[in-house]
Amino acid sequence: MRTIPIPVDTARLTFTCAKAPRPRLVSQESGVIKTDKDGNTIYETVLMAEDTFGRIELVKVNTLTDPAISQGQDVIPRGLLGYVWEIAQNGATRWGISYKAAEIVPLNGSDRV
Repeated sequence: MRTIPIPVDTARLTFTCAKAPRPRLVSQESGVIKTDKDGNTIYETVLMAEDTFGRIELVKVNTLTDPAISQGQDVIPRGLLGYVWEIAQNGATRWGISYKAAEIVPLNGSDRV
């Protein structure tokens, strides 16, 4: 499967940090921290995304910098991209969308759309 980044329009969404940023692990058992091809640590943040209809989804968003945000804080993921993934496992195919942002910054009055 070819991975094509899909830009996410965040203008009509409100984001809240549901779980503070932490280094992403390759596996829970080994505790090895995931890095990109250049050896930079990948950070994972769980965000609560709410649309204008009040529907809420939890999304894990990866960044290459440790966002200076905390749980419960309203935030803006800048440069948010979605990547569709697919994997064959035990005779079944699983798929989903992973998210990556250039940065996640705290929301302040001037940033609200």
